[in-house]
Amino acid sequence: MRSLLPFLGFLARFAVLGLALAFVLVHLAPGLGERLRRGTPPQPPTSSSPTSGPVSYADAAARAAPAVVNIYANKAVVERPWRLVPDPVLQRFSGISLGPPRTRIEQSLGSGVIVSEDGYILTNQHVIRDADEIQAVLWDGRVTRASVIGSDRDTDLAVLKIEGSGLPALALDSERPLRVGDVVLAIGNPFGLGNTVTQGIISALGRNQLNVSVYEDFIQTDAAINTGNSGGALIDAQGNLVGINTAMLSRYIANAEGIGFAIPVTTARQVLDQIVEHGVVVRGWLGAEYGDAPLLPGGLEPGQPRGVALGEVYAGGPAERAGLRPGDVLIRIDESEILDQADLRKREAALPPGREVRILGLRAGVPFNTDLVLAQRPARQG
Repeated sequence: MRSLLPFLGFLARFAVLGLALAFVLVHLAPGLGERLRRGTPPQPPTSSSPTSGPVSYADAAARAAPAVVNIYANKAVVERPWRLVPDPVLQRFSGISLGPPRTRIEQSLGSGVIVSEDGYILTNQHVIRDADEIQAVLWDGRVTRASVIGSDRDTDLAVLKIEGSGLPALALDSERPLRVGDVVLAIGNPFGLGNTVTQGIISALGRNQLNVSVYEDFIQTDAAINTGNSGGALIDAQGNLVGINTAMLSRYIANAEGIGFAIPVTTARQVLDQIVEHGVVVRGWLGAEYGDAPLLPGGLEPGQPRGVALGEVYAGGPAERAGLRPGDVLIRIDESEILDQADLRKREAALPPGREVRILGLRAGVPFNTDLVLAQRPARQG
């Protein structure tokens, strides 16, 4: 019992100290006890707190959707009559057929983006290829005929024009930086359903060597892109245009889900400006076909130049006139090293026809240099 007395005295002293503190707090901060009983209210986030993304992309979709149109391209197709003799060799002699040739209308579906208030529209070249008549259906249901100002098969872009003024348009602002992981929305006309919005992220940037077009610098996205979305808008979470939807990998590889591609707005702007000004896209041309140079033993470090190996050298073209031959490895153009074929193709196209460049290369391992005057790249047909 005596051993407990010191311990009880210790507790009593702390109890008295606690009561004294409580008395002071009640007088200095009235209402504190009530606030403590109710719980601490949530505090507003500080400026250093991470911000969350929007819970809805309705505002972005509402801003961009009126500028996206549905494209219907009609083409007359002549069908040969069915012949009684199935052998094509004997058909030349039989002369027996069931009826005259028939003409039917074949319609392709796509989308387009109004990029100026006076009616210029960007779409894909493959959407309107060989079309006899093109119709654009606006967001408010109006149907109007569209004329082709020009097209560029090398980037799979085309410029159309509809009559009108004060039309809803999306700006081709190439200054907005894109990052992998950014939220994007694809707007288009999948399977002819009409204006449809799908959501995803930017999966990768700078995709090339897909053999979809000559000049490839694609935005890869998992936002659903289906038949009819081609030529439609890829926008960011604020409703700004970042790309023109162009392809889905599942068209080329079975069971490839969630992999679609869009042409960056920077490329779209360049093509639009040149087609409006010249009717075609004017590009420099070396006059040769080339591929990545073979790897040397030991491989390459990241970013190390690889150069290109010439394949076909066109007769009478700039490369032949400069003395270049198939098998030559080009490693530098002017003062810049050539990274790979995609790098040279982009730089070649950006130079104006008539420009003289200095080429440094290797022939059977021996260095050489020559001057080459670029020509204008011939337009591909079809």
